Amino acid sequence: MTIAVEEQRVRNLWERIETVEDVANSLPEGDERRARLLRVSNATLAEEATIRPVIAAKLLGLSVKTVTAWANRGVLTIAQREPVLMLDIESVHEVSHLIRQLRALGKGRDLLDEVWRRLNDQALIESDDFQERLAQMRRGEGIVLYDPSTDTDRR
Repeated sequence: MTIAVEEQRVRNLWERIETVEDVANSLPEGDERRARLLRVSNATLAEEATIRPVIAAKLLGLSVKTVTAWANRGVLTIAQREPVLMLDIESVHEVSHLIRQLRALGKGRDLLDEVWRRLNDQALIESDDFQERLAQMRRGEGIVLYDPSTDTDRR
């Protein structure tokens, strides 16, 4: 299969997934239909599995050199290195959402750093440890280490 044919196939898949996600995101957070649509979208994307850096670059609006550098720095997940470099399509899709958000905010420079920070923040928020500590805080089980209202030096 030529790269042009592969690119068109991936673009068509991408458009279908984006359409399903748009409909899902129009539904309320707790709506089971939203969750089902997002599961279908994720499963459909996972079936594709990998994507060439040249196609990822076109989808992300970046150069192939930039996409390869981002992959080597861990921003995009490398699915295989040999015989050719292939990227995990799910990581490319996730990064595409971040890039779109950042560009909508007028950020065009230093995208790598901003995407990296957002991915790290998202990973922290989704971690089991963070979620448990957040639940403890909400239940009032935390320990106050500093209470500014009792700080007599600042008055």
